[in-house]
Amino acid sequence: MTTPTHPPEPGRIAELRARGVHGVALTWVDNAGLTRVKAVPLDRLPAAAERGVGMSPVFDIYLVDDSLTASRDTGGPDGDLRLVPDLGRLTTLAGQPGWAWAPVDRFEQDGRPYPGCQRHFARRMTARAAEHGIELRMGFETEWVVTRDGRFACSGPAYGMTRLVELSAYADDLLTAFAAQGVTVLQLHPEYAPGQFEISIAPSDPVTAADEAVLVRETIRAVSLRHGLTPAFGPVHDPDGVGNGRHLHLSLWRDGRNLCAGGTGPFGMTAAAEAFLAGILSALPELLAVGAPSPASYLRLQPSRWAGVFQCWGLENREAPLRFITGAPDDPTAANAEVKCFDPAANPYLLVGAVITAGLTGLTAQQTLPPPITGDPAPQHQPRLPTSLPESLTHFERSTQLRTAMGDMLFEAFAAVRSAEAKLFDGTSPEALAAATRERY
Repeated sequence: MTTPTHPPEPGRIAELRARGVHGVALTWVDNAGLTRVKAVPLDRLPAAAERGVGMSPVFDIYLVDDSLTASRDTGGPDGDLRLVPDLGRLTTLAGQPGWAWAPVDRFEQDGRPYPGCQRHFARRMTARAAEHGIELRMGFETEWVVTRDGRFACSGPAYGMTRLVELSAYADDLLTAFAAQGVTVLQLHPEYAPGQFEISIAPSDPVTAADEAVLVRETIRAVSLRHGLTPAFGPVHDPDGVGNGRHLHLSLWRDGRNLCAGGTGPFGMTAAAEAFLAGILSALPELLAVGAPSPASYLRLQPSRWAGVFQCWGLENREAPLRFITGAPDDPTAANAEVKCFDPAANPYLLVGAVITAGLTGLTAQQTLPPPITGDPAPQHQPRLPTSLPESLTHFERSTQLRTAMGDMLFEAFAAVRSAEAKLFDGTSPEALAAATRERY
């Protein structure tokens, strides 16, 4: 695989110009879970697509506060990469007049894929699933809190129509922006915590799902700011309250058939779906380092808050980290699984790649699921998932499956960043930790 050399068609540039686009934001997500950007004028997009845009690899070891750490292969002022926009994802930004957006793949100067590129990792694992005859469909739910001048922007109750009425114009602009950008919204509603909302996006292939997780967050940010609102995507806004999740839904398909339905396994799963989900369930302690990767994530992961803190699964059980959903009886396409213990601090490309890795390990080993849990697992003596970032990192660093799939450079850079963030916030009070992270993502 070499650097793409196909510039956009002249008509595409003319179309963007007619829409008033003057600049294109080219984004990637670093190992701290932050979306980084380089922007080019619209007229420079053909050159960017053909030759890439230069960027230092040092951002792979930036922390959430923009301080630096180092890993064996990453760090220091040397080196340069080429950021190559994926023109298939080129989108006019409805919430940012004058701008378009495209995610990038990162390449070495000689055109080789950069081993530390998280988007390459997600694409590799999607291809590996295809080698097993598995097509994955994934979609994220994103939760956030909106404030105005430091106060919650609405006062209505959890899931209350009052809250939607209070911010009716804001919600309308969100839906309008997503429709204009070609993002299919399944649901938009007030959530449990004060000032909290959630949006669910239709499933797609894993790389597109990760791209849309980035686009969704930045669209929410843009629309919020235009309404005088501040969005907070951190794992917790109030350390004593319910936090923000970014749940991952997934289903497995083969030859147009949903493998999560129509089988002889638990609740109609096929053997392949059960084995894949069993692989995810058994790997949750190490996956937590990827999907709940901030020290603040563990303020959110508390029992009896529907965050999924015990290593178990269940049918429509919102206290289980792995929730199986059969959907309507007459709709076999609706069956899917939801992983609830992840949050918006996660890099979505790393997350989809890591989840596929775990699932394929289960598929290869023909793993089976333990009995499902009903009710609250807290009094049922289920094993607790890691309760801190250092604990989940211990599981991550022992994971041969994730090291092999990610490659040494990406694996070690990620571990270095998350270990450094654990040290950065060691001894910080819950209140200070929440304040330091709630608006960084």
